[in-house]
Amino acid sequence: QVHLVESGGGLVQAGGSLRLSCAASGPSFDSYAMGWFRQAPGKAREFVTAISWNGAATYYGDSGEGRFLISRDNAKNTVYLQMNSLKPEDTAIYYCAASQTLDYSESEYVYWGQGTQVTVSS
Repeated sequence: QVHLVESGGGLVQAGGSLRLSCAASGPSFDSYAMGWFRQAPGKAREFVTAISWNGAATYYGDSGEGRFLISRDNAKNTVYLQMNSLKPEDTAIYYCAASQTLDYSESEYVYWGQGTQVTVSS
């Protein structure tokens, strides 16, 4: 199965930027759509953005469009999340996940990473 490991989280001031990475191992990474989700303390997991297997199509949730950018490099088995103009409300654990199709519903994702903490101070 596909194993996903996130990295790049940390502490950043409001208005700053951060880039998360998700490294994949296992078969057929380039056959999966990839998504980013986040979960803030006391809240349900929320869809952020997703990208198709070849990077040709993307979805963005309300919280991410205009500030966040998803990309992937299949040669490196890696998907990225560039986050700009960060707000304290963006504080959450960020997860990457793999799906057979491009989707915004977490039930469609079959592989998940352990998450990386992003904290935005004001």
